[in-house]
Amino acid sequence: MPLAAARSSLAALKTHASLNAFTALHPAPALLARVEEAAGRVADGKAKSPLDGQLIAIKDNIATADGLPTGCASKMLEGYVSPFEATVVARLRQAGAVVMGKTNMDEFGMGSHSTHTPHGAVHNPLSPSLSAGGSSGGSAAAVAAGLCHAALGTDTGGSVRLPASYCGIVGFKPSYGLLSRWGVVAYANSLDTVGILSRTTAVARDVFSLLSAPDANDPTCVSAATRARVAARLAATRPPASVPLRIGLPAAYNLLELAPAARAAWVQTLTALAARGHKIVPVELPHTRHALAAYYTLAPAEASSNLARYDGLRYGARADRDHDEGGTLYAPTRHEGLGEEVRRRILLGAYSLSAGRLQNHFLQAQRVRAMVRKDFDNVFRARNELVGGEGAGKQGVDVVLVPTALGPAPERSAAGSGVGEYVNDVLTVPASLAGVPSISVPVPGAVDEEGNSVAVGVQVVAQWGDEESMWRVAAEVEDMGS
Repeated sequence: MPLAAARSSLAALKTHASLNAFTALHPAPALLARVEEAAGRVADGKAKSPLDGQLIAIKDNIATADGLPTGCASKMLEGYVSPFEATVVARLRQAGAVVMGKTNMDEFGMGSHSTHTPHGAVHNPLSPSLSAGGSSGGSAAAVAAGLCHAALGTDTGGSVRLPASYCGIVGFKPSYGLLSRWGVVAYANSLDTVGILSRTTAVARDVFSLLSAPDANDPTCVSAATRARVAARLAATRPPASVPLRIGLPAAYNLLELAPAARAAWVQTLTALAARGHKIVPVELPHTRHALAAYYTLAPAEASSNLARYDGLRYGARADRDHDEGGTLYAPTRHEGLGEEVRRRILLGAYSLSAGRLQNHFLQAQRVRAMVRKDFDNVFRARNELVGGEGAGKQGVDVVLVPTALGPAPERSAAGSGVGEYVNDVLTVPASLAGVPSISVPVPGAVDEEGNSVAVGVQVVAQWGDEESMWRVAAEVEDMGS
């Protein structure tokens, strides 16, 4: 029942305060009052949805209009309260969900360990010394510790899936354009996706079903007509539930840097799925090796444009000094208001967009992105109905199964920064560049070289809009431990 679950979560909040998962919370009495109201509906058989009365946490870069600040874990937006609410948050409220608070994150979504934040690093519930992943580390830690029923994050290049793998939970990035981005503070518009973190695939699916709908406020949100057309054509090519699937095994993900625990979990999962009758098919994704470089050209370029607005004049906090020594109006404001990692990516992006580098950097990365997407289109059975293309037909695969991270969660002290940190996204950015759905599911029984139990996830990646095939395989991976 919602009330018992809420009381358990609020008790866990006190026990796990040291996780530093939240930046702001509603008072416990106010939350319990809302849950009690929903519990009455549930008891009367009038529940608004499966989420009625459930506590949901929201990442700090998703706008809420209930008095909770939306600060993006940045001094630049410290204390900012949005006058409007993100579409995904409004839909959660309409479904009866209770928004409990805002979660800690890497500033403006830029990071892989949730350490680039003025609120202090997020701690992994599995061990305080381990990285919780990023940038949605606060949402992942809150879910893993039982502080909420589910949480929303954002995934630009793996920011939901990576922390999910590190914390041993489910992290889902939908097809680009299925969930509205209205009210989400932009990092890289063409890559940003609202993601879902939960302890089970069933809960993630419930949340997705409630949020996946057109939104006139977001021009990148797919229309109802397109959704219906794609769903009908995918249903016509998708194998029935009684028929085994073809699961792709791409050698491009078998990197030298892959930790033994991650490789063993990958092999274990593929072996278990084969034992259930599914056919494991080697596939080629030749441009995967270029995906990370393309991502870290495109994402900072979009970020440098998006974050130009935070100058203390139009948006954001203003530094005490109006001018620096050279007479520049807002240099002190941006230096004091934006963290080191954000400033680094702004500089990287501005360089890629400069007149002398546009052709060789930004436009070349766009070409690589198109090739990465085409690689996926060439191996999936279903065609990409959003952009066209033939697909591979009956010789193609229904999903691709790959590791989520290079290994288990690293020690936070050894997590690295700058380019060393960027490597953590190498296995998640291809799906982001292609805009296809991907879900990280923890592998039951994963162990390291010493035989110690560790949290390791595998990704199930499907064709654009084919979340149905993805859910089927994800649920089977989840069931391996039962």
